[in-house]
Amino acid sequence: MYYAFISFIHPYKIAAVPGTSIDFFALDPISVFMNKIIFDFFPIVLFFAAYKYYDLYVATAVVIVATFFQVTYNWFRHRKVETMQWVTLGLMVVMGGATLYLQDEQFIKWKLTIIEWLFGVVLLGSHFIGKKTIIEKLMGANMELPKKIWSVLNFVWALFFISVGAVNIYVMFNYDTDTWVDFKTFGVPALMAVFILLQVIFMYKYLPEPAPESESED
Repeated sequence: MYYAFISFIHPYKIAAVPGTSIDFFALDPISVFMNKIIFDFFPIVLFFAAYKYYDLYVATAVVIVATFFQVTYNWFRHRKVETMQWVTLGLMVVMGGATLYLQDEQFIKWKLTIIEWLFGVVLLGSHFIGKKTIIEKLMGANMELPKKIWSVLNFVWALFFISVGAVNIYVMFNYDTDTWVDFKTFGVPALMAVFILLQVIFMYKYLPEPAPESESED
């Protein structure tokens, strides 16, 4: 989910939105979807396919390799890997490795909750450390919002991550592995997509009005 989060908040392409006075972090529907979203989610797709054709242990090995490839590709292409990407890879290796070594599927299931809660705690911590929240730092260069709204956005993102982690615990302890895999593959991305849509609607209300254009004299 981290990659979807970054795909949303990081301004890969700036484009003017009609009716506003600033450039909005518009995501080009072709280049971003094809070059970013699909690439970001391919480990999940491979995980799901490996599980359906084999089992959870093969799927775990596949997603570890896919995540490692993903981070390596980012390093060679951009010469930079975000800290949370390293954390995600580390947790994947540790929790996935424990699942494979101990033949216990609970470890890979817990990994989702741990990473979601970690994101949530980091976001909440930014309310008290530094002058700006993480969301404002990542998005503030491309759009202007009231300080209070940045705080609200940061808080609801943190709450979202923590909630998803809690839902994952409920699913893993109350449903079978097939259901958990479906939740991880389809449920979490669907929740993210709906949440992002609501965020866009919420932020749009607070964008400043466009400055009046001065009429040119003949």
